[in-house]
Amino acid sequence: MTSQQTWLVTGAGRGLGRAITMAALDAGHAVVATVRGAHDLPYSDRLLLRELDVRDRAAAYQVVTDAVARFGSLDVVVNNAGYGLIGAIEEVSEEEAREILETDLLGPLWLSQAAIPVMREQGHGHIIQISTVGAVGTMPTLGLYNAAKWGLEGFSEAMAAEVAQFGIRVTLAEPGAIATDWAGASMRFSTPVAAYDGLRETLFGSPTVPWPVSDADDGTPASEIAAALLAHVKDPDDARLRLLLGDDAPDQVQAALDLRLQDYGRDPRFDGRAPEKT
Repeated sequence: MTSQQTWLVTGAGRGLGRAITMAALDAGHAVVATVRGAHDLPYSDRLLLRELDVRDRAAAYQVVTDAVARFGSLDVVVNNAGYGLIGAIEEVSEEEAREILETDLLGPLWLSQAAIPVMREQGHGHIIQISTVGAVGTMPTLGLYNAAKWGLEGFSEAMAAEVAQFGIRVTLAEPGAIATDWAGASMRFSTPVAAYDGLRETLFGSPTVPWPVSDADDGTPASEIAAALLAHVKDPDDARLRLLLGDDAPDQVQAALDLRLQDYGRDPRFDGRAPEKT
């Protein structure tokens, strides 16, 4: 494998996807960047832009075909496209539930299925699923988003064990808060039910949704997350399946796991001991 790789990044028009695309280009790689609308990605002969709705399985296969036709290989796939949905379970409509699952869960599945045969034939490849610390624990009103990411982690962990024999790595990237517009202009909201106003007041400081659009969340800069991701891909000895990204990610995961262990600990047969480090 040469030092230049071919990357495919979904949701590359803004936020973390754009940061990963730019970092890969700056590192000398070729990138197939998929977008759904306006973007300001620069021209480069190492950048191939494609419009893609990740819910479209046939289109996902076509993007992989285009990548190989243009650059001759497909080394890294970053399934980044997705969004958040604020809504208590009672509030979420059927359309909203189907759409977020088709985007955040099935979209990465289709791209993974399309990429694996190419990577298996090559004898190498790396599939990166942009997950979240919300795939370890949950937060009220983010239940469908959590469900999609928990599902993503479930099939990806199984997939990692299936494809390792072919030289394919799988990474579940679990960022905490990132300084993008994920919780701003990109966030979607279910129609509120008044019974949950008190919960929203407690969680967000106001019962009103949608909340005012802000330019960016507080969190780790997207460029830092992208740099850490590229360093992980570059290091063949970094065999982590789950990659914590961002300043707050370790504490959030620890808190979620502590709560789960406390719950399991109610069963007298469960001792909760962590395995010894080797």
